[in-house]
Amino acid sequence: MSDEAGAEDVELEARLEEQAEFEPPESFVEQANVSDPEIYEEFDETWPNCWRAAAELLDWEDDYDQVLDDSNPPFYEWFTGGSLNASTNCLDRHLEERGDEAAVEWVGEPTDEANRTYTYEELHREVNEFAAALRDIGVEEDDVVTMYMPMIPELPIAMLACARIGAPHSVVFAGFSADALATRMNSADSEYLVTCDGYYRRGDALDHLDKANEGLESVEHDVESVVVDRLGDELEHSLAPNQHDYEELVTEHAGATVEPVDRDAEDMLFLMYTSGTTGQPKGVKHTTGGYLSWAAWTSQAVLDIKPEDTYFCTADIGWITGHSYIVYGPLALGTTTTMYEGTPDHPERDRLWEIVEDLEVTQLYTAPTAIRAFMKWGSEYPDAHDLSSLRLLGTVGEPINPRAWKWYYKYIGGEECPIVDTWWQTETGGMMVTTLPGVKNMKPGSAGPPLPGLDVEIVDTNGDQVEPGRAGYLTVQKPWPGMLRTLYQNDERYIEEYWEEYSDTDSDDPEDWVYFPEDGAKIDEDGYITVLGRVDDVLNVSGHRLGTMEIESAIVGVEGVAEAAVVGGEHELKGEAVYTYVITEDGYEGDDALRQRITESIEDAIGPIARPEEIVFTPELPKTRSGKIMRRLLEDIANEAELGDTSTLRNPDVVEEIRTKVQD
Repeated sequence: MSDEAGAEDVELEARLEEQAEFEPPESFVEQANVSDPEIYEEFDETWPNCWRAAAELLDWEDDYDQVLDDSNPPFYEWFTGGSLNASTNCLDRHLEERGDEAAVEWVGEPTDEANRTYTYEELHREVNEFAAALRDIGVEEDDVVTMYMPMIPELPIAMLACARIGAPHSVVFAGFSADALATRMNSADSEYLVTCDGYYRRGDALDHLDKANEGLESVEHDVESVVVDRLGDELEHSLAPNQHDYEELVTEHAGATVEPVDRDAEDMLFLMYTSGTTGQPKGVKHTTGGYLSWAAWTSQAVLDIKPEDTYFCTADIGWITGHSYIVYGPLALGTTTTMYEGTPDHPERDRLWEIVEDLEVTQLYTAPTAIRAFMKWGSEYPDAHDLSSLRLLGTVGEPINPRAWKWYYKYIGGEECPIVDTWWQTETGGMMVTTLPGVKNMKPGSAGPPLPGLDVEIVDTNGDQVEPGRAGYLTVQKPWPGMLRTLYQNDERYIEEYWEEYSDTDSDDPEDWVYFPEDGAKIDEDGYITVLGRVDDVLNVSGHRLGTMEIESAIVGVEGVAEAAVVGGEHELKGEAVYTYVITEDGYEGDDALRQRITESIEDAIGPIARPEEIVFTPELPKTRSGKIMRRLLEDIANEAELGDTSTLRNPDVVEEIRTKVQD
């Protein structure tokens, strides 16, 4: 590199470091699906009828009578009277114009086999064949079919086949334990399982069927299973009498067509189990009309997806992000969606950039965790590839810090791609807080304003709105189409988990019902929301109620701190004491000087009563695979209690490392 080029690079770094707000490029705005700033005012004025815009993205068998029935809060119903089929919306309606176009680009781990491309015609054919096979083994409308599969094409095929015959699916992440599978199948009363023999991870063939069979031993009823042969000769396996080979079933039903079952808008499309504060997973129920319209509308408005795009979300379909933004949203819009079986750094650290270049990917939607890893590996890996096909970047799963945002913007987007930093959760069905990339400026570290038609407020413990810049609790004041309808067979827990904190639960007036997702946030003068993370706990320190989120906000404001988690530990005098777990930024040491700055920041923001008992520096925090900090385990460590189940963590080894540090 010449001295002149080096100086330009340093100057660019300095400019990006100082810049707090970024405009979307004019070239993007000119072609964006949504570019009219008046959409916010228009949706507010016409709510809830504004959501006809989402419903109009779908084909309905029967038109709906009413956009929103809010007569029984919080059990809201959307597009009542309407009927449709999700499989038809994702496949059949695209055949005439896009039958020969790619629906799914599947990229397997690097092996000798070729990757697979499914056109809409091919995907439609295999979905029909498998739908016929499912019926043949006894699956009927409203039966819950569990799927315990990695990122292989047969997973979305099975999902759409279930949707075609009106059988809700329940996808269990393949990395979960056998016990987790059994717990979910028992909870859902699921008598059918679709799984596989194994899959590849970092070049190794992993046995998955043994784990599935172990889980089935704890299921309290008989189960019919279908097993996909992913590994071929790499792994020999045998099937039990009630287990069927996927390929044989599909071959037996070659050429079969299955008439799509009309589903009421409020009929369940799928169950998705998510972790609960009690340790017992919650079965989140999503319905056909509201969920599918929300996934389609947010995919079009936020991700700017068009039919001619090749779109790439790096999530796993075992999570809600994969459901909404790999399968249902993109396919409902008739685009090409990309699935990747492997990890970002195998066989080399440029694997994702190789995929982006080879497939000429137009949108990339990934997690801040991955972006921080890309930063650590270095810009030479993306620099080695042509990423000019990218038009938009997105982040999902957790808040992204400004430094990582700017690296993503510069080295992956070439300062030409808007970034949508999206806040949402399993329960919301799709995006809730983010910029519309063709309308709003971007502020690194801030997700952005609520989407049009959403009423999101940041409130204090009394439910009053906080001033700009102050930490508070994120709440949603009005219902939205993609929302969960209830927790499976547990309406009481649904109200307790999401509605009790800020609602008048004795009222029949929808305005008295407020949804609380248990996340903390700040809002600025422009209405941009910065999400601070989960607020599962309120600590009671010497009779003072302290929100963990407020303490965490004070900690992450300290220079050198990348991330923090606060929990309560038992204390003989105070009742509870503050325990903090801190990850430092690169180049900073977890030393006494940083401890002092953290303590001072907490005392300045909240007061001496919040002074931490312990500040533990750690390279990682225990997180679920969806990016949530498992504070329950940190509490167990602080209280020297027996650790609970760590099977849902993506980094279980860090728990013992943290416990050792605390004991020392």
